[in-house]
Amino acid sequence: MATTAEPAVPQAPRRLGGIRRALAPVTDARGMARAMLWIGAGITLAFVLVALLAPVIAPYDFDTFRADGRRFPQLAAPSSDHWMGTNVQSTDVLSRIIWGTQTELKVVIVSLFFSIAIGVPLGLLSGYFGGKLDRVLVLIMDALFVFPFLLLAIVIAFLLADKVGQGILSAAIAITVVYVPLYFRVVRNHTISIREEPFVEAARALGARPFTVIRKYVFFNVVQNVPPLATLNAADAILTLAALGFLGYGIQPSAGAEWGYDINRAVSDAASGIWWTGLFPGLAIVLLVTGLTLLGEGLNETVNPVLRKRPRTKVDLEPVPVDTEPL
Repeated sequence: MATTAEPAVPQAPRRLGGIRRALAPVTDARGMARAMLWIGAGITLAFVLVALLAPVIAPYDFDTFRADGRRFPQLAAPSSDHWMGTNVQSTDVLSRIIWGTQTELKVVIVSLFFSIAIGVPLGLLSGYFGGKLDRVLVLIMDALFVFPFLLLAIVIAFLLADKVGQGILSAAIAITVVYVPLYFRVVRNHTISIREEPFVEAARALGARPFTVIRKYVFFNVVQNVPPLATLNAADAILTLAALGFLGYGIQPSAGAEWGYDINRAVSDAASGIWWTGLFPGLAIVLLVTGLTLLGEGLNETVNPVLRKRPRTKVDLEPVPVDTEPL
């Protein structure tokens, strides 16, 4: 007797349902968390669009100091020809800010990618297996964590200057070394608490291998803390990169525009009343850091189940009739 096969359940609705569940905390956000999330996302998206469209919207290249056969005026005030003026090198300030946005985001993205790719796996292994591996990794990370962030980044950038050069890669590596211990600590501590949960014990009792348990049961319960931390670290990475550029250990001037370097060159201009060469790069740093900070704080209060405020639904209960007849 032939049996009729059951129709296959389409995969698209399942995937859409999973996406809706993942985005539910964001769509259900209320109050201050929602405001911070969307304001931060808007500011960050604006800078991302500026970085992507830099070749189109920038009036000149970041190092252009002449056009149409004539040199730009030196330290010219903002005007219709140069909306944000020019600096001591006769380059357009607006163009340097636009191209600097691209440089900043490149360094931040590369450094966060390396930091997460190194810190998260090490934290998982250290927290799950423990023992000598855990002690050695904790000792190394604590040794890195003892140094002030900026001092450690300067040392790494100085050591890489001769071998890699003062480019995007060297700046990203210097910032990566600073933030790996942060991801390691957060993931390790959360892994230690997750590995003793009943569902993890049940998976081990059924014969699941350690890396299978980590991949299927531990990772997805730990990784939810990473996006808010990464967004907040991105804001701090902007400040670290600007500090490296201000001190002369950041991006080489010939390799790209960088806001910290521009502020360094503008210090002497401020004493002469030339305000535009330092004001506009400083405002760009403040706006981008503010946007990333608001986005990170909004994500933290939205994704973290302890801080998340769930929407309340008013329920009207019908009165229960009371039997007043005597028994």
